[in-house]
Amino acid sequence: MRICITATEQDLDAIVGQTFGRAPFFLFVDSETLRTEAVQNRPGTHGAGIRAAQIVAEKGASVVLTGRISSNAYEALAAAGVEIYVGGTGLAKEGLQAYQAGRLSRAKTPTRGNHPWSARCQTEGGAGDSQPVCDPNQGEDGSCNGHRTA
Repeated sequence: MRICITATEQDLDAIVGQTFGRAPFFLFVDSETLRTEAVQNRPGTHGAGIRAAQIVAEKGASVVLTGRISSNAYEALAAAGVEIYVGGTGLAKEGLQAYQAGRLSRAKTPTRGNHPWSARCQTEGGAGDSQPVCDPNQGEDGSCNGHRTA
């Protein structure tokens, strides 16, 4: 399976890119061999999410790991049959490990705003009204940046 991770640099030691359509790089990782191909993302001023989704589909990824995603990009990826996962922290390789361990949640709706990419924070609600809902059992101190907890 081919997994796409949004990233700030060209390898798995890069920090995960927080905004799907504006991530500097897409890392395409073979889940069995961990062979990684970095593709630079060159977003324009408009339509960045849709263009990014086209790149992901053209490269044959079946899964995307990212911080947040717009409604247009979400719809384009969903139409291409690509699963979108949110959660995890830090480096791309840590996000990949979290996905492989089943610790990430599949996005059911687009995410919006500046919500941090975190294993304990998810969103609920439709596009435009998504709200953070967090698992207090995942946080070190049982809190989640003031978000509503599940």
